[in-house]
Amino acid sequence: MKVLVSKEKITEYIPQQHPIVMIDTIIHFDELSITTTLTVRPDNIFFSDGELKEPGIIENIAQTAAARAGYEIKQKGADPMVGFIGAIKDLKINYHPQEGETITTTIKIRMEVMGVTLIDGNSECNGKPVASCEMKIFLQKPDQHA
Repeated sequence: MKVLVSKEKITEYIPQQHPIVMIDTIIHFDELSITTTLTVRPDNIFFSDGELKEPGIIENIAQTAAARAGYEIKQKGADPMVGFIGAIKDLKINYHPQEGETITTTIKIRMEVMGVTLIDGNSECNGKPVASCEMKIFLQKPDQHA
């Protein structure tokens, strides 16, 4: 597996910081998709009872989308923009990854228009589907205020 961005540099590509970082590496990037990894650890804020809980799984998909935007914008020399989940549709959580397991998450862009990105997100762990959903994400331009 080729690593494009390591765990040590991942926060340069997403606006989130510890303890809410839910991706470790970027392993694939192209114009319409990105793939990240996350190894489940007990110090993860969404880890409980030996597994990664739903909020962590959803945030992993959202941060994978953020990493795509951050990777693309960093190539242009700018800082990552803050994104907000506007809607989640057809969420299916099939499996809760256990401590030490690595989630591989891929998002594919369906559409981008007027600061809104519509993505399909899928994650898996050891060949098992973890989660899938459609997500609508709004990007905040640097000159906008929340």
